[in-house]
Amino acid sequence: MTTKKLWGGRFTETGSAQTDTFGASIEFDQLMAAEDLEGSLAHVEMLRDTHILTAKDAEQIIQGLHHLQQQLAAGQLQFDVANEDIHMNIESLLTQEIGPVAGKLHTARSRNDQVATDFHLYLKKRLPQVIQAIKNLQTVLVNLAEANVETIMPGYTHLQHAQPISYGHYLMAYFDMLQRDVERFQFNQKHTNLSPLGAAALAGTTFPIDRQKTAQRLGFTRPYSNSIDAVSDRDFALEFLSNAALLMVHLSRLCEEIVLWTTYEFNYLELSDEYATGSSIMPQKKNPDFAELIRGKSGRVFGHLMALLTVMKALPLAYDKDLQEDKEGVFDTVKTIIPCLTVLAGMLQTAKIKTANMAQATTRDFSNATELADYLAVKGIPFRQAHAIVGQLVLEGLKTGVTLQEIPLAKYQALLPDIGEDVYQDLQAKTAVQRRQSFGGTSFQQVKQQIARARQLLNAD
Repeated sequence: MTTKKLWGGRFTETGSAQTDTFGASIEFDQLMAAEDLEGSLAHVEMLRDTHILTAKDAEQIIQGLHHLQQQLAAGQLQFDVANEDIHMNIESLLTQEIGPVAGKLHTARSRNDQVATDFHLYLKKRLPQVIQAIKNLQTVLVNLAEANVETIMPGYTHLQHAQPISYGHYLMAYFDMLQRDVERFQFNQKHTNLSPLGAAALAGTTFPIDRQKTAQRLGFTRPYSNSIDAVSDRDFALEFLSNAALLMVHLSRLCEEIVLWTTYEFNYLELSDEYATGSSIMPQKKNPDFAELIRGKSGRVFGHLMALLTVMKALPLAYDKDLQEDKEGVFDTVKTIIPCLTVLAGMLQTAKIKTANMAQATTRDFSNATELADYLAVKGIPFRQAHAIVGQLVLEGLKTGVTLQEIPLAKYQALLPDIGEDVYQDLQAKTAVQRRQSFGGTSFQQVKQQIARARQLLNAD
């Protein structure tokens, strides 16, 4: 079965059902139906105000578009693959509503600037939602950090015990990662907030349109200054996918640690039953499936970024059908990252923190070795020499089971007579944390300052 297209005037044959389906995008770009109607309303109002259309024709079109908006909100619009995309579907539905005058809506525009406008509007609306979802997760992290400033845990490098830290300090590291994500998405808004409408196919139009007026009506900062760039630019979408990929890196890293820390080996956290699942065969299992899912979903977001980069990398100006591949990845990424942020926030908020296990993990792990090396350095021993001395003591302790805080004072004084009873205070994990007062460090005071700064950032908007 073949269908005569709205653009088919110069064609003597029509496409097959197979090519209609292959070339159509309505299956996914119908997600931009609201934006397409919104852009069409701004366009027709501008056509009326510039006297390109009569007030009568424009009002008829406006009323028809408003009726389609109502039908869309009620879930009553039916789209047809034979009409290819959301733009031709809307025009066809408008024609059914008001008759041939609907054809005047397309005066002084092309599907090239129309789709670009819809896509900008779609992402422009979703970016604040993404930013808010990140901020919600940041708020959870700050609240947890504030409640756990003095919770002591091992800090890791190479996934080996390194130095004692505040759990609040650890949580604030993820806050700062997410803050950079917020700032990247906020910058993304700048390039999304440009209007392609009025660029037409690529060269502008002979009609006396007012692009500033349509940009203003749609809430854009300004129109694109070059019509070729307006229809061919997808930097804003690439920025979004790049930012989303970085966000998913951060979420995946946090989820990896949640997975590790809920094991019997670590036993630092226990997820609430709401955010865990069981096994179909092993009754004892409590699996961190949702953390694993978030970790796994990073791959699909990375893939969407690579896909659009590949589409764009050798694309000649101005518009090419390849650009039909620009939307599905963005749509799916929006659908992916917001639930990931929401689920992770709930997971952290409801998890049980096993503070005693965290603290216990720092008692016999030699993570206070740096404290002893620093103590010796303060007493005048060059740090490199102090490092070697402490390394030997650790090696001996690993063989004998004697920790640094269990070594007798006499043995320490045999190494250096200046060593006093105060060495044992310095070797306590809590003291080790408290002494790291450098800016951004893990001391309780520094962590509180980080939390105060974070709350200022969260309240700034």
